Amino acid sequence: MQVLQQDQLAVKYLTPEDTRVAASLLYQAYHDDSILRTMLESKKELDYEAKLRALIREELASFGQGRQPMIGLFEADRLVAVACIFEAKSDLQASRYWHWRLKLMMSAGYLQTQQLIEKEDTIRASLDEYGHYYFLAFIAVDPHIQGQGLGHYLLSGLDDLVLSNEASSGMAVFVTNVEQKAFFLGHGYQQIKTLEFNKVSGELMFKAKTTDIMEDGL
Repeated sequence: MQVLQQDQLAVKYLTPEDTRVAASLLYQAYHDDSILRTMLESKKELDYEAKLRALIREELASFGQGRQPMIGLFEADRLVAVACIFEAKSDLQASRYWHWRLKLMMSAGYLQTQQLIEKEDTIRASLDEYGHYYFLAFIAVDPHIQGQGLGHYLLSGLDDLVLSNEASSGMAVFVTNVEQKAFFLGHGYQQIKTLEFNKVSGELMFKAKTTDIMEDGL
């Protein structure tokens, strides 16, 4: 395993030129996601993989068009981790662009697209009381260099994003396995609700904004 140079790591916003690498990292990270497996169900593995690639492509496009944060962790010029976030009450949160729905329906199917939208609506309704929050929709680390704390490094950058927005109440995320839950618990997130989609349950978690973040020296 390659050991990264910690002094060359930097958290930056993605540019359009970074999208291809970001899509690859997300595809590898979410290939075996239990909820996506059920919602994009297909008899053939290649069909499922094509739907997943289409979903990631349209998601990244909608984040870019909605001017929502897509943040990367770079070692020098190399993208090694990525996170996609949207703000509550933004255009992206309130309703998906019509062309996003149309393109996704054409590639993934009408039923699958509706299930994804219903999942978003359920999560959004469960977070109403948190006001103007951020939601971490996707996070991925290059699988060839995991185990070096890159995910925590990236989450620290998201803490700074939350802190920089006076209106923000914190950051929410939905996770579906024990390892993910432990990862976010270790970074100060708290479980607020268990949700189930297509018989797959997961935990909705939230980290409230606090000035204690600054005391960690981030």
